[in-house]
Amino acid sequence: MKNLSGRALWLILTIVTLIVVGFVVSEPIPQDPAYHAFVDDRRLFNVPNCLNVMSNLPFLLVGACGLRYVYQHGNEICMPNLRAAYVVFFSGVLVTSFGSGCYHLAPSNETLVWDRLPMTIAFAGLFAVVVGEYVSAPAARKLLLPLLVVGVSSVAYWAVSESFGSGDLRPYVVVQFLPMLLIPIILLMYRSRFDSSGYFWLMLAFYLIAKVFEHFDAAVYGAGYWVSGHTLKHLFASLTPATMLYALMLRARAAQELATHE
Repeated sequence: MKNLSGRALWLILTIVTLIVVGFVVSEPIPQDPAYHAFVDDRRLFNVPNCLNVMSNLPFLLVGACGLRYVYQHGNEICMPNLRAAYVVFFSGVLVTSFGSGCYHLAPSNETLVWDRLPMTIAFAGLFAVVVGEYVSAPAARKLLLPLLVVGVSSVAYWAVSESFGSGDLRPYVVVQFLPMLLIPIILLMYRSRFDSSGYFWLMLAFYLIAKVFEHFDAAVYGAGYWVSGHTLKHLFASLTPATMLYALMLRARAAQELATHE
């Protein structure tokens, strides 16, 4: 596995610096109260906002299966020093099902905290996995804890600032979207010993599709009044970790086939 060139590293550092400085000098970003007004608020089976709540179940399934698979096949599918990053990623996915489910039962700034915290855990794990597989596994291991601290702190900062009446989402926005910008750069400039680039690109595509459905929540619901964009957002977002789990399963199968031919 080749290291990034100095020029590539400077490119990444420049992008990170510009984005962070840009947010620091910009105005605070408060939480829009209209964010909690999801268009599909139907109560089904006595569950308020039922489809937005129940569409979080795939996160539970994928997160649990991913954790089980990593623990069972870690030595076959994980690079040295990188198993913890996969555990963090799938743990964040699993807990997201509970955090997001609770939030959509009673949408508010208070419950939104428990929706966003697990997602920052998943973001930290995913970014560490990419860094570990394409840049340096030891570096990813050292980055994992700082990434977790920064992610959790961004949500805590927003929650505290909201409690003082001056909510500020800037750190959380950086935590959520900066990795999605840096990961494509790393995929283009690195080579991993695993043939997994296509799966990471597919994960990014599912995440982007999910964000599009989130934006067009009302328009999607108005097209047929049977499912909202936000519900579809959850389903497509769950395909992101599902894609990683599928890639890991293929790795384990390839390792087992190689072992049988030796």
